[in-house]
Amino acid sequence: MKLNDNNRPIAVWSIIGFVAFCVLPWYALPEGLSGLQSIGELFAGHDSSSALAQILLHRRPWLAVGVWPLVVALVSLRMTPGVAQGRLLAWCSALGVAGMLLQGFAIGLPATSVIHGASQPGFGWGAMLVLCSLLMLAAFGMARTGAFRGDLFVAAAVLGASSLLVTFVAFPVFRSLSGAFLDDSGHPSVAAWLARIASERIWGIGCAYSAQSCGVAWNTLALATLTGLTTTVLGTLLALIENRSDSRIRNALRFLAPLPIITPPFVVGLGLILLFGRAGIVNQLIEWAFGVEPTRWFYGWFGVWLAQLFAFTPIAFLIVRGVIEGISPSLEEASQTLRAGGWRTFLYVTFPLMLPGLTNAFLVGFIESIADFGNPIVVGGQFSVLSTEIFFAIVGAQFDQGRAAALALILTVFALGVFALQRRVLGRKNFTTVSGKGDAGLAMRLPDGLRRAALCVVVPWLIFTLVVYVFAFCGGFVQTWGRNYSPTLAHFRTAFEVAIEGGAVQWIGVAWDSLFTTVRLAAIAAPLTAAMGLLIAWLLARVQFRAQGVFEFSALMAFAIPGTVLGVSYVLVFNVPPLEMTGTGLIIVMCFIFRNLPVGVRAGAAAFKQLDKSLDEASLMLRASTARTLWSVTLPLLKPALAASLIYSFVRSMTTVSAVIFLVTAETELATTFIIGRVGQGDYGVALAYSTVLIVLMALVTGLVQWRVGNRRLGRRASAAATPVGASDVHRSPAATASP
Repeated sequence: MKLNDNNRPIAVWSIIGFVAFCVLPWYALPEGLSGLQSIGELFAGHDSSSALAQILLHRRPWLAVGVWPLVVALVSLRMTPGVAQGRLLAWCSALGVAGMLLQGFAIGLPATSVIHGASQPGFGWGAMLVLCSLLMLAAFGMARTGAFRGDLFVAAAVLGASSLLVTFVAFPVFRSLSGAFLDDSGHPSVAAWLARIASERIWGIGCAYSAQSCGVAWNTLALATLTGLTTTVLGTLLALIENRSDSRIRNALRFLAPLPIITPPFVVGLGLILLFGRAGIVNQLIEWAFGVEPTRWFYGWFGVWLAQLFAFTPIAFLIVRGVIEGISPSLEEASQTLRAGGWRTFLYVTFPLMLPGLTNAFLVGFIESIADFGNPIVVGGQFSVLSTEIFFAIVGAQFDQGRAAALALILTVFALGVFALQRRVLGRKNFTTVSGKGDAGLAMRLPDGLRRAALCVVVPWLIFTLVVYVFAFCGGFVQTWGRNYSPTLAHFRTAFEVAIEGGAVQWIGVAWDSLFTTVRLAAIAAPLTAAMGLLIAWLLARVQFRAQGVFEFSALMAFAIPGTVLGVSYVLVFNVPPLEMTGTGLIIVMCFIFRNLPVGVRAGAAAFKQLDKSLDEASLMLRASTARTLWSVTLPLLKPALAASLIYSFVRSMTTVSAVIFLVTAETELATTFIIGRVGQGDYGVALAYSTVLIVLMALVTGLVQWRVGNRRLGRRASAAATPVGASDVHRSPAATASP
């Protein structure tokens, strides 16, 4: 029988499932596939054999629950594609998934230990591939019944992304937050939850003019709002100067603006302390000039806000820049043709079209702020926020997981509130600026007054950024900061010494192992994060399905939870069957992906707001598949969002601390945990030398990504510098500005 082309995906995934069932290890191996001594262990080993061998040789017939839906899927290939085939596929595959999950979660329970054996491990590669195959077949079945417009790719994307979000975001977070409703004996108790959140320390007694009298919840909310607003404003000004001016500082801006995002967290704090701390340069100058005794004025809400502004502005810059690049010049030229001046065009045409980028930048800045605990710990002083309270509740002497969960629940509510506000602001407005029509217009230059005002903010900020990094970098090139400022390269030799012995390169520096591990895991996580983030953004922008709002919020949930809580959640969930990943590099990669996913989603969502759906529809009318349309038509128009997601996910994977502090082992030590260890030992020279190498490495990777991804080509004729519309209100029509 000739295979129907419409059934080809069903056949492919059925075969993948069968191969995994018959060949690959069903259970997880301590050392992975590399731990197999011979190919014979796949068929004869007690725990290393495939599911087929487990059934035939080791008397484990319950494993057949994963294979019978695959048989049904192959039988369904003889059926005509339609509703009947879809129902058969969907129901049988769903029952297979449910049976496998029930079996997996039952491992180790007292009632099943007699059957399974108490030492039975969790799912291995064979079980995971069979589970994935069943999920894809269930999605295909749903599409055959008419769901998702009958599109197999869309159905597979929605079900696959939803399954990953449930597994690696919703389930771990729910498992962690549920502790807020358990009393000390582990029993459900609403009273225990109320006692934990109805605390004067959390909600305070009235702020007046003192942050110490505010509760930590109000501190967190006020700081996050201020950080979100200021990072959005500053990031927007940076993006406008880069894209809509002919200023000479644009090259320096492209280098300095993203720099804080590629910096290990404590380096920025250390640089700010060297400037504004009690023994910092600023205090010393004030004492020398005015005789004012140095104080700790920098440590508090101002220091935390400045550190967060420094750290999170690059994210807003990357998001807003992509949106500004996508604004159609023809709309601005139409406004100028109707005799609108530069200011009026900017306020009523350009600025409203930037709204998706502005709201997404604020959302990401707000959530980054409430989840940040590194900056409040370093420069917060007596100023407390929820993230630091959660940190001390988990790792402090109190070790109160219930209180930590209750505080994390408050953070989640804050994130949900700003998420709902963002959706309300955008509503159902249309921000499309990139369509299938030709657009060779010239982007309007900023009005002169706005350009000068922006430069008054941007130039000092870039100088301030440069000064902070100069101070931070100097620590790696001196003997001992604060005592002996003699120049030296000894710290770099200690960390990264290389020797050649017997014709072979020997990596004898103490930092090489952690650097290689970090680069490898970050390089794996970054493209997966970008791909999944843009796929989810596409689903949210182009596909309508039930529970879409829940789907979107679950993609952002990992950002709203402090990294420490997410790390503890992963330890609790993935330390037991059916998914045992604790102690492996895989759990760190998954943490990287889902911790950094929201930036890719928000950057993609802002970009999709500008793309006309007619582009997708034209491709589909020419009989291109949805997957081909997404790859060949949509993705090239999302290059700014793709670059932002790749850069952010890679550098944050290289510099993250809180989310992975509980996940690393001696074999998977990361760069940031190595640096923190050196700081704890007082070896600041090696720590700063390592940080310098990381910054240089990530700057090179950032440049490489921007070069390889490139810019989207929209057919425009020249840069913004070519259209000097400003305070003089010179009006130009599209015809008047056309090139000869």
